[in-house]
Amino acid sequence: MAKGTFERTKPHVNVGTIGHVDHGKTTLTAAITFTAAAMDDT
Repeated sequence: MAKGTFERTKPHVNVGTIGHVDHGKTTLTAAITFTAAAMDDT
């Protein structure tokens, strides 16, 4: 059974965070992801 072709309709973005341990890198990344996902729904 052949698979259908995947079409990319959204832009692809790589985001890297650099910082000291316990300075909120994961929290910042989660907030950016949450905000971007909310913007996509509108």
